[in-house]
Amino acid sequence: MSAIATLHIRRGAPGEAPRVEAHAVPFEPGQSLLDALRWLRQERDPGLAFRYSCLNANSCKECMMLLDGKVVYACTARLEARPMRVEPLPNKPLLRDLATAIAPPDERLC
Repeated sequence: MSAIATLHIRRGAPGEAPRVEAHAVPFEPGQSLLDALRWLRQERDPGLAFRYSCLNANSCKECMMLLDGKVVYACTARLEARPMRVEPLPNKPLLRDLATAIAPPDERLC
């Protein structure tokens, strides 16, 4: 039987008032926050924006975000059967929802 994590996700884009949406996500022990976000985007909300490039335990550093106020890699942060607050990085330019501009401007491809 799977457990349920309740993700309280900060949503919005620059210039918009941020809002928080709560989502109940089923999970098995050991699943990551990234697994939950990918499930949410596929099953419930295709408009949810977040970044990731791989699933290889923080080798790309694209999935950094705040989980309960602490900077984590979504690919290594584990889900728990409790309310969890998920927010974008506060010190990086917000693109939308959980996606921030991580690379410095001179290192971006576009």
